[in-house]
Amino acid sequence: MAGYERVSTVTRDGMTFDVRDDGPIDGVPVVLLHGFPQDSRSWNALAPLLHRRGFRTLAPDQRGYSPGARPRPRWAYRISELQQDIVALIDQAGLGPVHLVGHDWGAVVAWEVAAASPDRVRTLTALSVPHPGAFVRALLTSSQIVKSWYMFAFQVPWIPERLMAEDGVVYRKLRASGHSAAAAKRDLEPMRDYARARGALNWYRALPFAIFGSVSKKVRVPTLFVWSDGDVAIGPVGPILTSRFVDAPYTYEVFRGVSHWIPDEAAERLDELVGNHLRDRP
Repeated sequence: MAGYERVSTVTRDGMTFDVRDDGPIDGVPVVLLHGFPQDSRSWNALAPLLHRRGFRTLAPDQRGYSPGARPRPRWAYRISELQQDIVALIDQAGLGPVHLVGHDWGAVVAWEVAAASPDRVRTLTALSVPHPGAFVRALLTSSQIVKSWYMFAFQVPWIPERLMAEDGVVYRKLRASGHSAAAAKRDLEPMRDYARARGALNWYRALPFAIFGSVSKKVRVPTLFVWSDGDVAIGPVGPILTSRFVDAPYTYEVFRGVSHWIPDEAAERLDELVGNHLRDRP
């Protein structure tokens, strides 16, 4: 693919990933990585604001979320595989290096891509989830392990998929975390598809296959990290420790009074912050 062609799909290892490619075709590329249990639509509020600044955005439905990229085994969702999916997107689109933005699990993937493939990344913007090394330390030294109870609950087979498909428990949990009613319904409706729910949950179930030696790998590209103090899933310790894992210009911002769902809830504030971060490093 050439850089001035729209990208609707990307292929890797026999799988096909759907991609939302919008904004000025000749704009500097920004790759947007969604988290759980969302998909590329989680960027619907932010992407148009970036387009006004002249950026082109590419937002993939990642592994497990795209219908053509839902392998069954949980080991197929190792972070090394998720990272290579995004490298394939950047390479096949012919747009690298890109500005890379990730939220929630998308932030985890973005940290990994930036650390492993810095030649493909102009800047990194991570939202909500700190550097994996900082997160692991927070798990061991703070109340983060209590906040992360769901990561252990999701290891149970079948039951989480069934709960995701039903109105009730998960919807109430999302609403209690600060997600709007409309966004919660948007994100949960596709989870009625058992294969999609299984694929999304397999990101958590692949954690036992992670190579923990890689979590301490430093990021060496300009980095912006945004955490919100209304986040019920991520406590303050991991975010505070994250600076230790970035060996490049680093900015840490805290959104006061904002929940975990930063791109949905605070798109305009995020646009200003991200826009300046990207503009300063074209």
